[in-house]
Amino acid sequence: MAKSAEVKLAIFGRAGVGKSALVVRFLTKRFIWEYDPTLESTYRHQATIDDEAVSMEILDTAGQEDTIQREGHMRWGEGFVLVYDITDRGSFEEVLPLKNILDEIKKPKNVTLILVGNKADLDHSRQVSTEEGEKLATELACAFYECSACTGEGNITEIFYELCREVRRRRMVQGKTRRRSSTTHVKQAINKMLTKISS
Repeated sequence: MAKSAEVKLAIFGRAGVGKSALVVRFLTKRFIWEYDPTLESTYRHQATIDDEAVSMEILDTAGQEDTIQREGHMRWGEGFVLVYDITDRGSFEEVLPLKNILDEIKKPKNVTLILVGNKADLDHSRQVSTEEGEKLATELACAFYECSACTGEGNITEIFYELCREVRRRRMVQGKTRRRSSTTHVKQAINKMLTKISS
């Protein structure tokens, strides 16, 4: 069997937006009420996405890490889930600054990410409209999902699968440009040699 593709995903967002709950819901299909918000965890998960085996490493950041830790996580990850809580406007307002830091660290590459509004089951306490989420996702040029880690509504599995697909597409594009540039270099070198010989 072919070796599964490894994909490194990192989840960012303010403490308390439900990052751990989302990851655990994705991995176990269960909801756990209590988390230590200061812990970060890394999970491994095997999945078959579009008939291809994928090995995911998912970093659930604590949301309280210092700048150096956070930048390390951002360098490590290939795909990112930026999570906010629809009942907490502040968590939504932190998404754009997070994306800007990601852009800075990942330059010159484009960042592969998905925006997620969590706690969709708490619609009665909503502070961020679905339209605002969609608008921000358009600005960030990424996919947008609203879901609830608590009830499992919204397609949580699809969030992680779609991010894996994006990372793989990005890799293929980068692989192609890399290959193309190396053949160009070879051609240029040969042409230079031929010019020298003929002159």
